[in-house]
Amino acid sequence: MAIKYSPTEKLLLDLGFAPKEILIYMTLLELGRGSVSQITRKAQVNRTNGYNILNNLVAKNLISISGKEPKQEYVAEPPETLKKYIEKEIETKKEMLETVETLLPELKLIHNTNQRPKVMFYEGVEGLQEVFDDTLTAHGPIVAFANYETAHPVLPKYFEEYYKRRVQAQISARGIVLDTPMALERKSQNKEEIRDLALVPANDFMFSPGIEIYDNKVMIASWSEKLGIIIESGEIANALKKIFELAWLGAKTLQK
Repeated sequence: MAIKYSPTEKLLLDLGFAPKEILIYMTLLELGRGSVSQITRKAQVNRTNGYNILNNLVAKNLISISGKEPKQEYVAEPPETLKKYIEKEIETKKEMLETVETLLPELKLIHNTNQRPKVMFYEGVEGLQEVFDDTLTAHGPIVAFANYETAHPVLPKYFEEYYKRRVQAQISARGIVLDTPMALERKSQNKEEIRDLALVPANDFMFSPGIEIYDNKVMIASWSEKLGIIIESGEIANALKKIFELAWLGAKTLQK
C-alpha cells in the first residue's frame, strides 16, 4: 500500500529528507521536546533507528540536546533553522560544483581514454555464431566481404537460419563476395534475403575471412582459425564503410 504524505511531508521529501527522518522531525516539532522513548513511541519508530535519526537531525542543527543521560531530552529548534540548513546545503553544493569544474579537464582526459576502440574475441564454432548473432543487432544495413566456400562448411546449419533471422529483423545487406558456386546460389536468393551481391573473380581476389561492418562495429570471422573478432569503434567502422564503397564501385565495374 502506498504511503500517503501531507503537503508538508512531500516538500520535505523533495528537500532530500528520508521518510522516517521526516516522521521523527515532525513528531518532535509537535512535542517540542522529549526523550528518545517518548519520541519513538509517538512516531512508532524502532528505538535504535529513532536514536540514529535523532542524531542525524542534531547534526543538521534542526534539533538540539538538553541535559545528560539518563534525563537527556531532544528539543526541536525553531522551524526557521530549516531554512538555514537548506541555505547551508546550497552553499556546500556550490562549493562542490566549483570543485567539479576544476576536475573536468582531467575527467575529460580519462573519458577520452575510455572511448578507445573495444576489441572482443570469440573462439570456436560457438564464438563464430556469437559474432554473427551480434550483427543482427544492427540498426542499419550491413556491408560485408565474404567467401561462402570457407564460411558455410564451418557453420553448415547456422547460416540458413541466420539469413531468415536477418530478414525478419529487416536488416538489409550488401556484399562483395568471391565468384563461386555457393555465391551464385546465394545470389539467386538476393530478393528474398534482402541482399545485393557483387561477385569478383576468385582467382584474382582470393581471401578467406569474412568481414561485416554495421553501425559502429566491425566483425571479422577467421574460418580457418575459428576465431571471431568484434571491434567497436565509430571511427574504424566509418573508415571501413568508405573502403567498402570504393571496393563496391570496382566490383560493379568488373561485373560489367
